[in-house]
Amino acid sequence: MNVYLILLVVLCNITCLRASRILVSLFAINLGAEQYVIGLMIALYALFPALLAVYSGRLSDRIGPRIPMIAGSAGLVAGLLIPYAWPTMTALGISAAFFGVSFIFYHVSVQNLLGAISTDANRTRNFSNYSLMIAAGGFFGPLCAGFSIDHFGHRETYLFLALVAVLPLTLLAMSPGLRAAAPRPKMPVGAEHGGQTALDLLRHRPLRSPLIGSAAVLTGTDLFQFYMPIYGHSIGLSASQSGIILSMVGVAAFIVRIGMPSLVRRTGEVVLLAYSLFLGAAAFVVFPFFNDVAVLTVFAFLLGLSLGCGQPLSTILIYANSPPRRTGEALGLRLAVNNAAHVLIPLVSGTIGSVFGIGPVFWMNAMMLAGGGALVRRTGA
Repeated sequence: MNVYLILLVVLCNITCLRASRILVSLFAINLGAEQYVIGLMIALYALFPALLAVYSGRLSDRIGPRIPMIAGSAGLVAGLLIPYAWPTMTALGISAAFFGVSFIFYHVSVQNLLGAISTDANRTRNFSNYSLMIAAGGFFGPLCAGFSIDHFGHRETYLFLALVAVLPLTLLAMSPGLRAAAPRPKMPVGAEHGGQTALDLLRHRPLRSPLIGSAAVLTGTDLFQFYMPIYGHSIGLSASQSGIILSMVGVAAFIVRIGMPSLVRRTGEVVLLAYSLFLGAAAFVVFPFFNDVAVLTVFAFLLGLSLGCGQPLSTILIYANSPPRRTGEALGLRLAVNNAAHVLIPLVSGTIGSVFGIGPVFWMNAMMLAGGGALVRRTGA
């Protein structure tokens, strides 16, 4: 039952996080923010994860994942309550920073815990189920946020999401089974890495390809979640319509992850990761040429097939190729690389969007995904 409890926690937290991303973009527009300001807030989601990701992985290796998961979930609740209590642009920025700090400790630790309680026989299945919960959250989050905004308002939606986020926090704090399942530290503090640093992991060749692919996939995913509502608003879509389009990414990710084991057997992880990035690049190129909801939904579905396949592939490859007793640090390094890109790219995207419009932002994402696919293909060869 520990695995199922973890998956329920993942579903609730991811639903709230995905919902917050469409919510912060539309609320900022409602408050009169320019695109470069929204880009700054998007960067705040990633700033502290970029700085703290490796440390959070080491902390998870050192003290076990349960306490960081509880602290991260509590921070998620706080980040949702801040804009409800104080509905201003400043509060949105503080909330974004809260999300970044809280989620990085939770996210690395839950992956480390899932890997630790798995065996070689069921690790791929457990990570696959984990990725399905991520996809399901990607469906429920934008859909719930969009309809809630249209029917109740931006501020009230933050309160609703905070109430949802209380559930995983309660489960983590009260579950004795999870406490027993959490792995205990096996080495003295400070002795676990033999003086090695995170840069040594970057020199570990088997990690390079999934790190490159992961950075491209997650950056593309996050930017689409933030900028699609901005594009939808610019062409007159309601929050509900934008939520439906974004939810198609989650539907496609759920579908492709069910069939992913078969695809991996046919092509191999590296080849599949590379071609999923190429598909995502193609979807990003054509997206801003259309304004019909049905057509945009189809392209969002194609994008979900691409990005939904890339996320679990990169996670499995990184965990499987990590040096012994450094799995949490390797997973943290993955998020550090991802979020370093997330800090820079949204700032550039916001500036480009303010000057040239939203289309070039999508095309820049297409170039990033295509370049990532080419590097993964060459590095994994």
